[in-house]
Amino acid sequence: MILSAQCTDQRVNGVTPVLFEAYPDAEAFAAADPDEVAALIDSVTYYNSKAEYITESCERIVAEHDGEVPDTMAELTELPGVGRKTANVVLQHGHDVVEGVVVDTHAQRLSRRLGLTDSERPAAIEEDLMELVPREDWRSLTHLFISHGRAVCTARNPDCEACALEDVCPSSRLDSECDLASGEAWG
Repeated sequence: MILSAQCTDQRVNGVTPVLFEAYPDAEAFAAADPDEVAALIDSVTYYNSKAEYITESCERIVAEHDGEVPDTMAELTELPGVGRKTANVVLQHGHDVVEGVVVDTHAQRLSRRLGLTDSERPAAIEEDLMELVPREDWRSLTHLFISHGRAVCTARNPDCEACALEDVCPSSRLDSECDLASGEAWG
């Protein structure tokens, strides 16, 4: 998950098989030279920093958690390079624990366009969404945002006419003259 920060899924998915072939577990990553890890992931953004985060996090996972990925938000977010988004993904998909809403770029963009939040920071957006959406729907909410954000409500060219939410969306081009990126009226 550290690799995914400010990087496309396609790029991350391209380097992951090679990376895990070289380093199959936390112990292997903990013993790895960060420069060698960086060389394997040099096509992702901020690869040098991410290589450091990965090796340092794995060192701590081995030393403090017996080689097992922690299963609490507090323990995960103490690891280098791990914020709430990454921790939420690991908890939900690795441990079947739902402590919050994953706020990725799609969730951030769509929640603002739909008027669900005025916040810009992911942590504040997460808080707003957690207040609005029942806890049992937090896990599926992110997947809905991702699917809708990729298929219909894209960053640059949203297809408002094809959108099932067009009639309730304050940012719809059919309903108003809003700048979809900021939610502000076009001038």
